[in-house]
Amino acid sequence: MTILFHEIVYGPLHSRRMGSSLGINLLPYDGKLCSFDCIYCECGFNKDFRTKTKLPDRRLVKAALEDKLKSLRKEEVELDVITFAGNGEPTMHPEFGGIIADTVEMREKYYPKTGISVLSNGMHISKKTVFDALKKVDNPILKLDSAFDETVRLIDRPNTPGYSVAKQVAYYKRFQGNFVLQTMFLKGTFEGSIIDNTTDKEVSAWIELVRDLRPREVMIYTIDRETPARELEKAPIGILQEIAERVGQLGIPTTVAG
Repeated sequence: MTILFHEIVYGPLHSRRMGSSLGINLLPYDGKLCSFDCIYCECGFNKDFRTKTKLPDRRLVKAALEDKLKSLRKEEVELDVITFAGNGEPTMHPEFGGIIADTVEMREKYYPKTGISVLSNGMHISKKTVFDALKKVDNPILKLDSAFDETVRLIDRPNTPGYSVAKQVAYYKRFQGNFVLQTMFLKGTFEGSIIDNTTDKEVSAWIELVRDLRPREVMIYTIDRETPARELEKAPIGILQEIAERVGQLGIPTTVAG
């Protein structure tokens, strides 16, 4: 079953990785907008969920968030994190920088101990406004599913021919380690191609990138919900734990969601 979020602010939900999370969706409520077209995305393939709906404007997002935070505070609901995710890539919103500034303001007013996270594929941090906004949040969580361009093209399917892992690594280095690296491990087949980023070749190359980037934390996870590509499988929890141990040897904290 495909999951689309039909509100700007939704939840709070329990996140495997972040606890009690209030979600913010800056994308269309009736479709998907993303610069990746990941074969494992719970929102489905881009082509199946095209939309003509406008993106919510900055004022609307701020009003919806303030309204929700007020009511949660009144009900004394505990909130670990405010998370930008939703129906695609949040940093594609043209007012992303201003929306982050508003969110920091609302957080300070209503839930000063709550973190702000952004789940991002990292494709848009070449834009100064996006990079500067991500530097203001507590947890910029940036994706890198393989050290090899050909594997990223199989799994994540970026929508630009100019995508390269080397370019992404260079952009990620600008955070000087103050970010969270997130990687999906999985196996299976898709359109006749074998998918497996858990092989020793894949993991060893990825570990070298982690060594180079030195993120403050690494999140490794596998499939949790139904995927649009039907012949994909979870990476076994034992393999995820082995990968986490190798990251731990670099002195970097790692969380595993199996």
